[in-house]
Order: sequence, then structure tokens, then C-alpha cells
Amino acid sequence: MSGFWQNRAAIVVGILVCLITTISNATEVPYFEADVAKGILPPVAERLPKTPRVVPLGPEQEIGQYGGQLKTLIGNPADVKLMFVYGYARLVGYSPELEIEPDILESVDVQEGRIFTLKLRDGHKWSDGHPFTSEDFRYWWEDVAGHMKLSPAGPPATLLVKGEMPKVEFPDALTVIYSWSAPNPDFLPQLAAASPLLIYRPAHYLQKFHEKFVDMSKLNKIQKIKFKAWASEHNRKDNLYRFDNPDLPTLQPWRNTTSSPATRFVGKRNPYFHRVDPDGRQLPYIDELIFTVSESKLISAKAASGDVDLQARGLKLQDATFLKAHEDRSDYKTLLWPTVRGSHFALYPNLNSENKMWRNLMRDVRFRRALSLAIDREEINDTLFFGLAIEGNNSVQEQSDFYTEELRTKWAEYDTDRANQLLDEVGLTARDDDDIRLLPNGEPLVIVIETAGEDTEQSDILELINESWHEIGVAVFTKPSQRAVFRNRIFSGETVMSVWSGFENGIPDAVASPATRAPTSQISYQWPKWGQYFETKGKSGEPVDIPEALRLQELYANWLAATEDAEKEEIWKEMLDIHADQQFTIGVVGGILQPIVVKNHLRNVPEEAIFNWNPGAQFGVYNPDLFWFEK
Repeated sequence: MSGFWQNRAAIVVGILVCLITTISNATEVPYFEADVAKGILPPVAERLPKTPRVVPLGPEQEIGQYGGQLKTLIGNPADVKLMFVYGYARLVGYSPELEIEPDILESVDVQEGRIFTLKLRDGHKWSDGHPFTSEDFRYWWEDVAGHMKLSPAGPPATLLVKGEMPKVEFPDALTVIYSWSAPNPDFLPQLAAASPLLIYRPAHYLQKFHEKFVDMSKLNKIQKIKFKAWASEHNRKDNLYRFDNPDLPTLQPWRNTTSSPATRFVGKRNPYFHRVDPDGRQLPYIDELIFTVSESKLISAKAASGDVDLQARGLKLQDATFLKAHEDRSDYKTLLWPTVRGSHFALYPNLNSENKMWRNLMRDVRFRRALSLAIDREEINDTLFFGLAIEGNNSVQEQSDFYTEELRTKWAEYDTDRANQLLDEVGLTARDDDDIRLLPNGEPLVIVIETAGEDTEQSDILELINESWHEIGVAVFTKPSQRAVFRNRIFSGETVMSVWSGFENGIPDAVASPATRAPTSQISYQWPKWGQYFETKGKSGEPVDIPEALRLQELYANWLAATEDAEKEEIWKEMLDIHADQQFTIGVVGGILQPIVVKNHLRNVPEEAIFNWNPGAQFGVYNPDLFWFEK
């Protein structure tokens, strides 16, 4: 990987030599001309780093024009974070070919897979014009992640390698070194994620809210009383990813200027953004992003009416025919990008349920296998996805080298006889007058499946699952709630089973992190307390106590320590086999086509692409800062 970057860096350096004169005499971005003329902003040549990142054009992309507002719809105010996701400025990021390369960083040198020397771009600035330096990394590491009041559990557990936190050094203003005694192949993918590991903060802004940097002697009595709650205030303002604090400087191509809560968020271009096009012109091309909150069920109708310039959020394959029918009238086209999650829709039995009876059932692999076998995936595919989906487990898609038919179909072929036999073996033999099996406490076996209440498609799928599960004496009750409530109930163990999409990366290779396949995160709805235990280094949550899940943790640790791709491949294969056999999550259908509505005068949006969260950041890897409007 280092060699790839070095070769690519040599090419970029060659391009930059040709660009230096162009940038120094660059035409000002029209959006900023008035502010530059008034002296509010420096000229563009002074706003860019000395070596900006040159963004290459894709095969379907061309040099663009400045200007315009890009309008899109979101389902709730929390989705303003998509400005951060779509902007996809990362220390290192994925290319459209899903190779990791420097972005915010000028370069990365990796030695022995364990020493990472991060080089910053000289002259790079935050969106408010303040220098972006190693101090911003030091502040996060020592004064945020290392401060008990701000981070009671300490730095993120994802930085642990064999129980060891990294050694972090800041030899000069443009250099940061992370090192471990063993390899950490997960480090760069974490930095490149859609929701990345953020190891820096705008120190100059946040220090104003930190007890270490505030002179208490200069505060009056009332100010001192207010400052007692400084930690919560600091954390409230420290929202680089959530993107809901307009005062917080950013490195993204657009900065949110609207406080939450709101129904319309405006993202204005970052005057100090570090990327340029091949002609040396500062990006982004588009001046503003307009994110408008809409009821999810109305998004497809509004898109068809021409109310958006670019839309994927809230659109489903079932909307494609309707959207196609209105293309000419509303001056847009509908693209269909394949999704590559492990499964488009998956059930998550909560193995950490607080209810002892349900916890025992969910931990019985026979019960989980029976539920999977009793899902009529073909009916769901034909009824809701025009027969175009791929039926099977929450595993990997055909584009992955790890794909096998067994991974897709094991315990996932419709077989109610086998499912009934398994439930009988569990001891659930008694039934009521409605032919519903009885739980050990004598109550009907009704599984309450909780959803975030944001998608009618989930309800439609659950209704079909309810029908097929009646064949094995199991009933379903669907319980929707707001996303925050939904997650908190899962985390606390109140939820018995939930619904979400499957594993984000359904096309992994050997060097892709298998962290999500092991109990490493609280946001793993099948084992939230095990994940929390890992994230907090044992300070909260529960330790893993199922052999197969313990083996997944062990395999993940082995993957982190592995130095050869062949060894990593074998680890991946065993982890995938365990998941298919154990049905920790129950996949239904995958490979769904995602409709993308694109206004006809919006350029540089790829005609063919994949739509994925991680890796991909949905639109992020295709550089929306290169998208432009033809006037």
C-alpha cells in the first residue's frame, strides 16, 4: 500500500509542479469575489495549501463550472450529517476503485504495518481560516480522548491492538506519528470510513470550552457557576461528524450554516477547502447544498415533481417505475446503482436481551435457524423487488472473492418442515387454539420486532415474514419508534429482535476489516452489550459468553496480527462460515438496485456506480465536489 501511494504521490507531484504557477494566478471563485475584494477573505492562492490535493476526473467526468445550489431531501434533522458523509474529506479515503489514498493528508508512510507517519499539507486551514496542524491531533489525543471528564472510557477501543493503545507523537507542526508494537491493518480503513475515526479536532475553537485552557480567575461568579458544566458543553459543541454545530470549523467542502433543530439546512462552500481540479481551480464547483427535511413517505413524490437535484435518500426500488414515468416532465434521469451490503434487510435477534426467557431463546442456534428457514424469501423478492433481489443470508455478494453458494443459502432455503422440527427440539411443542406455539411461560410465541419507523418497506417485508412464520407457529408484532429510541431500547436490552440493513461491506477482500463481524461495537444490534464491553474496555456492557462469538473475537484479533494476505483470507472465510452457520443475524434479500434521481443539468454524477455506506460513503467516493451544474 505504501508503494502504491509513493507511485501515486510521484505522479501528483509532477502534476503539482505544472500547477504551481496556475494556482498562484488562479481565477477567484466567483462566490468569494466580493469578500476578497473587501479584504474579508484572502485570495484563493493564499487560501489553498501549498500542495493542494489534485482530484483526478473519472472516465465520465469533465472540468466543471462554478455556481448553483444542489437541493436534496432528508428524512429527519439528524441526517444533516450527510453533508459530512457526502463531502467525504478524510485523512485518507477510498478512491472510486475502493483503494485507500491520502486526501486531507499529503502523505502517509507505513512501516512494518504498525508505524504510521501522517504528513499534513503545509498551509492547510480550517474553514474559518485557522491553520490545521498537529496541534489539532494533540488536542484530541491528550485533552479530549485522554481526559476523564470528556472521555470516561478513554480513547476509542478501535485503537487497541492486543490490548495496547498507540504511542502518539507530534514531532513538528505537520507530522503526527501513530505507532503500535504490533501491526494495525484496521487503522487506515477506520480513517477512511463514511463515519470515520476522527483523531483531530479544531483545538483553537474547542479550547474555549475546556477547563485546562480557561483562566478561571478572569471569570466572574456567575460565569464560574455556568462553567461547572464545561464537559457537557464541550461535548455538545464537538460534533465534527454530526455536523449540527455551525460554529465548529470543518475541513469538508461545504460547511453547515444552520443550527439544529431545523427543517432546512444550508451548506455553504468552504473557502479553505484543500482540493483542486486538474486545472488547479479550487473545489467544490457547487456553491451551496440545501438539505430539506421531508416526511420519508413523500420523498419519492417530491423527487418526481422535480423538487430535488440529486436524491437517493428515501427512494426504494419500488419507486423506480414511478420515477421513470416522470423523467421528461420534471427534467431528470433515474439511475439504478446496485447496492452491495451483506443484506438489504436483516433481522437482529438480541442475544443480550434483559428478558431471561427471550435471551435463552435467542441464544439457541436452533431457534435462530428455524426462523431463517421459515422465511419465504422468494415470495418477498417477487412481491416487493420484482424478482430482481438476491435471496439469502446476510453475508457477501457475488462481487466478493469470498462468495460461495453455501454462504448465501445455508439455513436460508425455505423449509418449514425442518424449521418446525428444530422448534420442537427446542421444546416449544405446545400450541394455542390459533396454532401459535407457547413460550415456556405459557404465553403465545409472539416476537415483537422493533423498527426505526422510517421505512414502509420494512413493514411490508415483516408482514410477509409474519405470514410465513405462522406456518411454524410463530407470530410477529411490529413496533416502530424514532431512531434514537429504537437504538436506546436495543442497547439497554429491552428489545427482543430488531430490523436494520445487513453488513455494510458485502464485497470485502482480505485487507478489509472484519471488525463488524465480531462483537466490537455497541451498534451491532445482535449483541450490543458485548460490543459495548469491547468499546469501553470492560467498563460497561457484558463480556462475551458464547463460544462461537468468542471465536469471532479471537479471529478478529488474529486478523489484526496477520501480516500475510493469505492468512487474512483464511480468517475472513472462517468468520463468514461461522455467521452462516450460527445465524447471528438473519438475512433476507440483498443486491437491491438503488434509484438515484439526477437533474439533467447536473454533471459528473457517474452513470454506473455502486451505492454503499462503507466503503463508499454513498456518493462520497465519487467526489461530489466535482459535481457541477450546466448553466
